[in-house]
Amino acid sequence: MVVPEARPFAKTGGLADVSGALPQALARLGHRVTLVMPRYRGIEPAPDDTRTPFDLAIGPQHQPIEFVERRIGKGLRAIFVDAPSLFDRPGLYGVGNEDFADNWYRFAVLSLAALERARSEGKAPSAIHAHDWQAGLVPVYLQTRFAADPVLAGVPSIFTIHNLAFQGLFAPSILPLLGLGWELMHVDALEFWGKVSYLKGGINFSRKITTVSPTYAREILTPELGFGFDGVLARRAADLVGILNGIDTDAWNPETDPYLPEPFSASRMDGKRTAKRELLETLGLGVDNASMTRPLIGLVSRLTDQKGFDLIESAAERLMALDASWAMLGSGEPRYERFWTALAALHRGRVGVKIGFDERLAHLTGGGSDLFLMPSRFEPCGLNQMYSLRYGTLPIVRATGGLDDTVLDADEGGAKGTGFKFRDYSPDALVEAVARALAAYREPRRWRALQRTAMRQDHSWDVSAREYVKVYREAGRKRH
Repeated sequence: MVVPEARPFAKTGGLADVSGALPQALARLGHRVTLVMPRYRGIEPAPDDTRTPFDLAIGPQHQPIEFVERRIGKGLRAIFVDAPSLFDRPGLYGVGNEDFADNWYRFAVLSLAALERARSEGKAPSAIHAHDWQAGLVPVYLQTRFAADPVLAGVPSIFTIHNLAFQGLFAPSILPLLGLGWELMHVDALEFWGKVSYLKGGINFSRKITTVSPTYAREILTPELGFGFDGVLARRAADLVGILNGIDTDAWNPETDPYLPEPFSASRMDGKRTAKRELLETLGLGVDNASMTRPLIGLVSRLTDQKGFDLIESAAERLMALDASWAMLGSGEPRYERFWTALAALHRGRVGVKIGFDERLAHLTGGGSDLFLMPSRFEPCGLNQMYSLRYGTLPIVRATGGLDDTVLDADEGGAKGTGFKFRDYSPDALVEAVARALAAYREPRRWRALQRTAMRQDHSWDVSAREYVKVYREAGRKRH
């Protein structure tokens, strides 16, 4: 499995959660898994690491690297590609909003090194799974440089798209520097609007393509959410599969969560009320009877248009008129940070805001809120709605991507309902969904039934891992 980041070693976003959890779930199912990623700054040596120097021939040059192998658990190991000039830097992909200018080379080295390491072991893996544009050249090299290799020829590759908006676009002049021929500068290969796209390479050269929810797999075939790749993906639609991400059900468990003031479960919910009190106190909101009785809506998010904060801003006056309190943890676009800070000042006692990120407060928001809002414009999978379900915090979501797949509307699903959804991307639809959720909160018996149903949902990685195994086996039977 070739990834640009993975928990607990390096993380910038949800990709690292997937890359860290999926290999462990596969190993629990009895499979042997090798995780290959860069050795970034901050990944410290371990006593049992083994180091193997390697001279990587890439294009006209040779890149000295070391493979650092580390056993993680039964059936699972990590191999770090150690090249300090490429990966020992202050950021994974860049600093601030500026990408490193040589990312084209850094992640070509990762892709090629992963394949060279697999070949050097002398036994073909049953499948090679590459994630996002940074590993997009893995299927390309596999089908070109290693097409006739005695070890790797015929090994199936699977490519996972976590977010289609990130496409790995570079100038065509890099092709000879990567050891790739000009024939790949073609619409059916790597060419995308006059540039080389590593993402397109992963799509076109892999045997199977996955993305992180069934609905998102359908959405990216449309011009609205295809980011220019809808035609490319439509050509491979028969090989495209949507598999929901799982969540770490050990880290996100209200019965054992160390960030909560006391544990709770579906049958014993007293601890949830204690968490609500602590959340209100932490954010400087009131903890009198009125505050504890009033429904509390939580948000933990990047503050961007994609996450629906333009909708919230447009509907702010009507939302604030509803009988609810708000707990918001996040950071992002400065205008939304200013908006929430001003909202908290205007509605003291009812709106609590923390700009930034805090792991304890993220768990406390998930556990102590009554409702959790995710009004995303698009959302490939989403994790917070699944975390909130575990804690009996009913999600209010826009019906897109993984949000649509994981939440069943309480007014449509009857006894199976787990939250509240709206479809139109409009302030009116958002306000109507929040109002429906607050109305349900005022019906205690119905509310408890919805909470119990939500907390019974199984979004563990073991479920998702079994779906990936099916894809690996199908890829092994298929010829590209």
